[in-house]
Amino acid sequence: MSSNEKVIQADPTVIAGLDNYRNLVAAQQPTWPDQDKLEQVRATLAKYPPLVFAGEVDILKDRLAQAAAGKAFLLQGGDCAETFADATADRIRNRVKTMLQMAVVLTYGASMPVVKMGRMAGQFAKPRSSDTETREGVELPAYRGDAVNGYDFTLESRTADPTRLLQAYNTSASTLNLIRAFTMGGFADLRSVHEWNKGFTDNPANSRYETMAREIDKAIKFMAACGANFNELRTTEFYTSHEGLLFDYERPMTRIDSRTGTPYDTSAHFIWIGERTRKLDGAHMDFLSRVRNPLGVKLGPNTSVDDVLALIEKLDPDREPGRLTLISRMGAGKIREALPKLVKAAKDSGAQPLWVSDPMHGNGITTANGYKSRKFDDVMDEVRGFFEVHRDLGTFPGGVHIELTGDDVAECLGGSEHIDEATLESRYESLCDPRLNHSQSLELAFLVAEELAAK
Repeated sequence: MSSNEKVIQADPTVIAGLDNYRNLVAAQQPTWPDQDKLEQVRATLAKYPPLVFAGEVDILKDRLAQAAAGKAFLLQGGDCAETFADATADRIRNRVKTMLQMAVVLTYGASMPVVKMGRMAGQFAKPRSSDTETREGVELPAYRGDAVNGYDFTLESRTADPTRLLQAYNTSASTLNLIRAFTMGGFADLRSVHEWNKGFTDNPANSRYETMAREIDKAIKFMAACGANFNELRTTEFYTSHEGLLFDYERPMTRIDSRTGTPYDTSAHFIWIGERTRKLDGAHMDFLSRVRNPLGVKLGPNTSVDDVLALIEKLDPDREPGRLTLISRMGAGKIREALPKLVKAAKDSGAQPLWVSDPMHGNGITTANGYKSRKFDDVMDEVRGFFEVHRDLGTFPGGVHIELTGDDVAECLGGSEHIDEATLESRYESLCDPRLNHSQSLELAFLVAEELAAK
């Protein structure tokens, strides 16, 4: 801090407001058996260093404002639910590589800056449709993500343990450390676009990417011969996000910024509110409306015009550019009917939220052999429908929100690899929802680039 900067003390009413959620209905919270241990964990988290900083959050808000204005595009992707065991250097690197490749496809294909945001370094909790799970007559608490309990179907594993919140913090910190090393240490250099493809299985999507990478190489060499300075190509911005679900994690990680005296949730740059927790009078809406982070809200096919207008008023009353992202998750068969009235209502109200498509969550199926899956064709069709709606209304389709992995899994049916139900049995790894693999993620990026170029 420079000598002319002033530290602003927190207003006591701000602190009191942050804790108002305790007076409201808080959906999707675990039942912690040991309350004393929980309070110790909350106190410990409150003393830990922030994972992200207010200045970074403010920069992201500016980037999202550019996307809402049609001058950039948001690529948000990562695991359905991160696990502690999968927070290895190789797997984190593969997710980052996949995101970098997708961003290059979008930037090159659409001639537009891409804001890169991972569902990473904090996505350790998941909402569940039921508090319990029953197998062969045995009923146990549902798996709510590694921040809460274990996946193994035993009473010991499924009992909520607050010390896992500390492990979630530590794993997030190490993940962030690697992300920053990869994106700021030369790994993300655009002159190394071929390197990002190494180690991935050969397939049509990768072949198409290699062709594009050769074109980029040729263009960079031409510009270098003309004397261009490529310092800005060496690094890239990469932001983190997760669903703001667990108050026993998000509240201790919320800090008062010494520059402004306002609260920031320092667990991630961007926090979203899920379809199950976005009730206007609920605890999640109240708490997150009070932090300065850019916020997202998931909108399902039953969302009404009144819902959208009330959400905008609650979360973005000052109509601050970049503050609010509305993430539609309608399903391929419903998006063309359900989304237009919502987009039109927001437009007519004078608000300019960032509109993003989540083509994953509305297209879930269960296969005949018992796997939770999604059809890749449905995912692609919902993306097309998203662009069609915005094209018809003259608004900007500002981003995509994808559950993906950089690993060679088989969890979503279809794609150029022709993944079928039999393939799921050998390469299915997700503990929650199915993700696009590396090849399918690239295929989706090429589709989005084409849609953006045609907008």
